[in-house]
Amino acid sequence: MKLLVIEDDKTTLEYIKKGFVEQGNVVDTAENGPDGLFFATSNNYDLVVLDRMLPKMDGLAVLAAMRAANINIPVIILSALGHVDERIKGLKAGGDDYLAKPFSFQELYIRATILVERDSASNQANGPVTELTIDNLVMDLVGHKVLRAGKELTIQPKEFQLLRYLLEHQGQVISRTLLFESVWDYHFDPKTNVIDVHVAKLRKKLEENGESQLIHTVRGAGYVVRTL
Repeated sequence: MKLLVIEDDKTTLEYIKKGFVEQGNVVDTAENGPDGLFFATSNNYDLVVLDRMLPKMDGLAVLAAMRAANINIPVIILSALGHVDERIKGLKAGGDDYLAKPFSFQELYIRATILVERDSASNQANGPVTELTIDNLVMDLVGHKVLRAGKELTIQPKEFQLLRYLLEHQGQVISRTLLFESVWDYHFDPKTNVIDVHVAKLRKKLEENGESQLIHTVRGAGYVVRTL
């Protein structure tokens, strides 16, 4: 993955660059809006990580100029302005995701990977995905059914959404924050155990009749779907 990071805080910039480079990615950097826009319009990137408040040119102005130039690659906005209204402004301006500071690199990396994979998939002419599978589990997205070893399971709507999201990102550790935003459309932590309850119910249904565990808890990080 080749990405551009536009961030005026040197410590944050190096933190992000170091993390992505360690994962084998190529990273260009800029410390102000005009330089960032120049890089974005002069090179081909898979993703841009864009600070909201930049010197010389505001981050949203950079984003608007990118979109006006038909640069439609995924953009993650970083900002100390974490209020819901500010997030909405960023997303309406053309951002694909919005991450409030302070943030963990792991969450940023997962969000970036998901966006790049999603963008890549949307550019492929293979038709819509109608089925998700792992081990002997089959999720029929058209018929809205889940089968394990050929047996149909009784899955509630929210459980279906949760399982679908995890299957779409199998092998990746998905944080509670991502699940709240993507499955429940909560852009804040509601301080409830709703995720734990739904995961527990899903596990019970998926592991009936001695079937192997598919949903695993990664302490302090989130959940991952994988075979043992």
